[in-house]
This record gives sequence, structure tokens and C-alpha cells, in this order.
Amino acid sequence: MKPIGLILTKPCDRIAPCGSRFWGNPDLPKGFEYPTYRDRDGDPFEYQFICQINLSELAPFDPDKRLPAKGLLSFFAKIDHYLGHPDGGSGLSGYISDTEDVRVLFFPEVGFPGENPEFEEMVLLDEADVPINPGELRILFRNGASTDCSEDHALFAEPVYREWDSWEYPYEAWQILLQVDSFSGTDFDLRFMDLGVLDFLISPEDLVSGRFDRVRAIVLST
Repeated sequence: MKPIGLILTKPCDRIAPCGSRFWGNPDLPKGFEYPTYRDRDGDPFEYQFICQINLSELAPFDPDKRLPAKGLLSFFAKIDHYLGHPDGGSGLSGYISDTEDVRVLFFPEVGFPGENPEFEEMVLLDEADVPINPGELRILFRNGASTDCSEDHALFAEPVYREWDSWEYPYEAWQILLQVDSFSGTDFDLRFMDLGVLDFLISPEDLVSGRFDRVRAIVLST
């Protein structure tokens, strides 16, 4: 399965609504609640938004049609700990996670960026009304994974960071839907253990049927 590399760049202008972006804030249907989970005390806690992929933008790089040709695929996870927030979610480790440790939302009717007035940007603010999430980065796509020393973000990445032959039972045939590498910016420092990666995993059956509510994840160390 050939990877589709993600190139992250700082945009000169705001990314269009429902455009492919890393960090920033997710675009959600009006009235749709920001994804949350319960912490150890039973209080609601927001998942960290990682990225959203506009599948219309992705389609030219996915000739095998592994993903739908249109729609918005949005990734959230409990990675606050890996962003240097020790009180935040930390359910992800070197073992395949439970389904509630990550959230992948799929909105099939989303078209090209800027064509979806029923969606709005959902901004999380702190007590001083300052946005919580790191500033948005534009996602561009390329055929194949990184071949240099740049960040190794990719869809359908090869499991090169895995030190064993296959995933543990019963996930042996599961594939990497999205790989997020450790990297830093002016307003964040994302470190998965010792500069490892976060892999979102999906079963072949769910990938074929376009079902993303049973995705799991694992953190792999370098």
C-alpha cells in the first residue's frame, strides 16, 4: 500500500473552511458538539484536534480509491500529555489503544473547501479567551512517504517504526490510516516518547466500508 505523504506549511492566509489543515480548529456541522471524553473524575475533557483531511483535495493522490472521493475526515486523540500538558489526556501508549482514546469523524457530504456553508470553525478558548490549539498549518499531499529527514506524516504509512512483524492479536491485518510524527513549531512541541510516531489503525473491512468509528491507535518509539 503506497503511502500518501503530508507536507505541513505555515499558510500566508487563512485556510478555507473545510480545507485540509493540521492543528488550528476543526470545522464541524453547525450545532455539532466538540468531541469530548470523561477524565478519571468523570468530568468532560476535549480531545486534542490533530488534523482534518478534505478528501476532494486528497483524491488525485489516491488513485486506488482507498478513501472516499469526497468528504471531510477529522482526527482527534488524547495526546495532551505528548504536547507537554501533564494534566491532559494520556491514554495512548506503546500498546494498541481502546477506541475511546481517539476519535475519527467522517462527514461524507463535504465538498471542496469553501463550498460548505453548513459547517463552522469550532474554536476552543482558554479563560483569557485565547485559542487553545496551536496555529493552523496547511496540508499538501505528495505521492510516497518522506525520503529525507523531514517529518514523516503520512496516510497509509508503512509500519517502519514497528519493531515486530505484525500488530498484536487480533489486529494483525490492520493498516495505518494516519501516521503523525513528532515535531515542533513556534507554539507547540509534540513528542511521542523519544521522537516516535502516533499511528491511527483501521481494519481492512472498516476501510473498505468507509467506517471510521472503530479506529484505534498506538505510539511507537524510534
